[in-house]
Amino acid sequence: MDDSKKYSLPALSYAYGALSPHISEKQLTLHHQKHHQAYVTGANTIFEKLEKARSEGSDLDQKALLKELSFHIGGHRLHTLFWENLAPAGNGGGGAPSGILAEWINKDFGSFDRFKKEFTQAASSVEGSGWATLSVCLGTQRLLLMQVEKHNVNVFPGFRILMVLDVWEHAYYLDYMNDRGKFIENFWNIVNWEIVNQRLQAALKN
Repeated sequence: MDDSKKYSLPALSYAYGALSPHISEKQLTLHHQKHHQAYVTGANTIFEKLEKARSEGSDLDQKALLKELSFHIGGHRLHTLFWENLAPAGNGGGGAPSGILAEWINKDFGSFDRFKKEFTQAASSVEGSGWATLSVCLGTQRLLLMQVEKHNVNVFPGFRILMVLDVWEHAYYLDYMNDRGKFIENFWNIVNWEIVNQRLQAALKN
């Protein structure tokens, strides 16, 4: 398959140890190089199966194949967003949002504290493995929270995702064991609000 048509693992904009102590170097390295890479590899493998079947004129189980493809692509895309909306504490990460993002949070949630509380509750209550996300509905000009189970269930089609938090156990188990709540609490110290702000601004231009 042409390499230009393949997904690839994105490089991080910070060192593996830069998010410590909130996410350790060992945890981040494993998460990025092993788990995220697995979704990239999985998606590319399915593309190769599709190309081979089409060239040979053979049939595939489309239902099973497309479900698996959505799982891997969803995992790749959400992880890419996740790495981007993190930054070292005190060096771009943490604090509170400003600009248009702060205005919209106050408009739709009433306050940043209320937003933080609701997002934390959304992340804490994801059933099994999944994600908490902040998204924007351009049709209603409203910020909304989503719980994305696995990587591809409960997604609001067409909604632009602004911020994500991975609450699969593989995201925090080495550092926090089964204490998802502590991981979520520490997430707020490394949120890159500037990136989230930029995503909102870009969505509103479209």
